[in-house]
Amino acid sequence: MLVRMLSGRPPKIALPRGTVDTQMHMYLPGFPARPGGPALPAGALPDADQYREFMRWLGIDRVIITQGNAHQRDNANLIACLNAMGPVARGVAAFGAETSESELNALSAAGVIGARIMDLPGGAVGLDELEAVDERAAARDWMVAVQFDGSNILEHEPRLKTLKSRWVLDHHGKFFSGAAPDGPEIAAVRRLIDAGNCWFKFAGVYESSKVGGPDFADVAALSRAIAAHAPERVVWGSNWPHNLAKTNADYPDDAELTDTVLGWLPDAKARHRVLVENPERLFGLKPFTDGGA
Repeated sequence: MLVRMLSGRPPKIALPRGTVDTQMHMYLPGFPARPGGPALPAGALPDADQYREFMRWLGIDRVIITQGNAHQRDNANLIACLNAMGPVARGVAAFGAETSESELNALSAAGVIGARIMDLPGGAVGLDELEAVDERAAARDWMVAVQFDGSNILEHEPRLKTLKSRWVLDHHGKFFSGAAPDGPEIAAVRRLIDAGNCWFKFAGVYESSKVGGPDFADVAALSRAIAAHAPERVVWGSNWPHNLAKTNADYPDDAELTDTVLGWLPDAKARHRVLVENPERLFGLKPFTDGGA
């Protein structure tokens, strides 16, 4: 794992009090990778203390810890991470139709408030279980994070329109084949958002961009279009510790990355919506007070 030491300037854009990082991963000792997923990230694994330092550096107050693919549907590491982080953290777990109610109860007691669909290589729960996971999430008033190759969003739109839960289209939609702000894929995103229970997540831009940094102009154009259409339906995540960064050259400067992505929003009012108000609605969080999520 390439966890770069936190140094240098913080972001130029000041994050408002109550900011929620809606997408990050954490790994603790004693929880090996499970069959079917990728290996644990190489090197020193990021822990609660490292992430707390990251929070202080960027100005984050609350966090959503997302189940990593390495652990597949074994959420024991996620539960341990939530216990380590305490009341500022909530979790998004990986589970399917076979998961028992007692396990879901244990996840809820630990602070889990969402489910993860990841229909890409290494993902623990794919779109084949979308409706089953949505049914179980809706019954608990949990949200669902949905990630797939966004190039196929028109194919999946009819199913996504039927979701009962609040849900978020993950990682800038991951439009791997490219999409235009006025193209059919973004029109589909607008329709899904307008249905009333869909959000769009700014996270991991470097995974979705075809042109690359530092500006990520292709994803920037799409993200600006969606934020202009529905600023009340965008959330942000750091995607720390950037699991897909393979070398130091790939590893982003988080201050610069934060400034770049939040710079796609027009003003401080929009940033407050995206960083505080919108995630509170999507994840069912209480209004911010110091010391808890």
